[in-house]
Amino acid sequence: MEVRGRFAPTPSGRMHLGNLLAAMLAWLDVRSAGGKLVLRIEDLDTQRTSPEYARQLIEDLRWLGLDWDEGGLEPDYMQSCRTAYYEEAFQVLEKKGMIYPCYCTRSERMAASAPHRDDGAVVYTGKCYHLTEKEREALEREGRRPAWRVRCPGSTVVLEDGNCGTYAENLACDCGDFIVRRSDGVFAYQLAVVVDDALMGVNHVVRGRDLLCSAPRQTWLHQVLGYQPPKFFHTPLLLAPDGRRLAKRDRDLDMGALRERYSSEELTGLLAWYAGLLDRPEKVTAGALVHQFSWAKVPKNDVVVCLS
Repeated sequence: MEVRGRFAPTPSGRMHLGNLLAAMLAWLDVRSAGGKLVLRIEDLDTQRTSPEYARQLIEDLRWLGLDWDEGGLEPDYMQSCRTAYYEEAFQVLEKKGMIYPCYCTRSERMAASAPHRDDGAVVYTGKCYHLTEKEREALEREGRRPAWRVRCPGSTVVLEDGNCGTYAENLACDCGDFIVRRSDGVFAYQLAVVVDDALMGVNHVVRGRDLLCSAPRQTWLHQVLGYQPPKFFHTPLLLAPDGRRLAKRDRDLDMGALRERYSSEELTGLLAWYAGLLDRPEKVTAGALVHQFSWAKVPKNDVVVCLS
């Protein structure tokens, strides 16, 4: 089977070093297998994203030498233009009787009394699943607009991540019923990404390790909707010396600052070193890394970066 991977950035700011590492590893995973790469723009929330950032990230990827075979700014590869596909999947879940309205406010969901996972994430209790019709009507009279959650099974989903190894979650206990459509009508990431990967034929998903916990619910949602789940590969996160995860707010490590400081070959060499593909940072092109790429070389643990 042909490997079909994807890089799916959110154009809410300039890409940073961590985004670039995931992009390069997604590219190498596909190119080393002679497969196809899809570039999808995840601009679901149009209030947080902008076409300007989308154009900029495309230019930055080209500067780094990371090309793609499908996608980009074509409408069918931009989530803001794919609402009809998500609506269809939502209706499938509705017909199966698997979704229900949730009226909880953010403060109610985040209350100290709510169950939390070891990483601090809140596990939804299923409170609104048990509301009566009269209770729902009363909440709507108060002006509350519901989000929509999918009812999770009390079974364990086990997957074999291509970099991190075996990972398992009991969906009911470890994440709870999760949102598939927000109260403002926007479809949630968990539903949109599953539909997009399935319809675009993506069978290799390479992304940061911070998204590993979402892989079981996405695997399950693929199966519920009648899709074949992809193979997941979660990459190490790049951390600041204080242990903080790099984010788009770290302007000294975003592409604007990095392009002023490094050539494309120097930056590729630095990323390859963090990825375990080089013994030291040195100038290299992405194409020169293809023949030596192996997931066995990629760290499983996060990597601390210290750019002097």
